[in-house]
Amino acid sequence: MSITNEKKQELVKLYGLKEGDTGSPEVQIAIWTARINSLIEHFNVHKKDLHSRLGLMKMVSKRRHLLDHLKSKSEARYQDIIKKLELRK
Repeated sequence: MSITNEKKQELVKLYGLKEGDTGSPEVQIAIWTARINSLIEHFNVHKKDLHSRLGLMKMVSKRRHLLDHLKSKSEARYQDIIKKLELRK
């Protein structure tokens, strides 16, 4: 349930602070969100796949830590990424 390199490059262009930026929290959060969304689609078909569900929970936790880090550094960037990725409903 990983994402393709093309999709990753698209996310880097869209959310990166500069050209080729793969380390900023915004890019990492966007990549984790794409992976999480692909796993959620997987669970719509395979409801009893408990091993992958554990991986999903780890991914959500990793994204939460990145979001917390970004919020502690810059509230404006945190609010911007939340709005762009539509993480809060």
